[in-house]
Amino acid sequence: MNSLLRRPLDPTARRQVFYSFHYANDAFRAQQIRNMGVIEGNTPCAPNEWEAVRRQGDAAIQRWIDQTMQYRSCVIVLVGSQTAQRPWIDYEIRKAWNDKRGLFGIYVHNLNCPRQGFCYQGANPFANVTLNNGQPLSNYVSCHDPGPDAYNVIRRMMGTWIETAIRTKRQ
Repeated sequence: MNSLLRRPLDPTARRQVFYSFHYANDAFRAQQIRNMGVIEGNTPCAPNEWEAVRRQGDAAIQRWIDQTMQYRSCVIVLVGSQTAQRPWIDYEIRKAWNDKRGLFGIYVHNLNCPRQGFCYQGANPFANVTLNNGQPLSNYVSCHDPGPDAYNVIRRMMGTWIETAIRTKRQ
């Protein structure tokens, strides 16, 4: 029997994720993470596609988010300098939590953008969501800071973070 057939499959290889991020500030950083090839993520929305959806108004944006997130097992919030202030990211966080999807954040300020360089670390967007028990969501959802070696740490840890978020949410 071929030894490749006996090797267990990587559970993260079949996971599909939804990346939530501030498009204007962090699209290139998000693309770096997608290009790592660690996990299958949602296909990036081209700027002209996003503008077409945005021009149709809030209901169209919400529909687009709902449809795009529909078959994803985990939502990863890529946290840049202004992520916590973005209303649609707040919507995506609440939807992921209410839909019982895996959910976590990664600070991306140490990923270099060729247009904007590095950015400052933004606030934790999970702290903006208060649960029915009065606690902030940040008490239950991790937001990882990969430090100055962000690219390599994210690449190495992404699968573990995803599986932990999914397992934690199911409990």
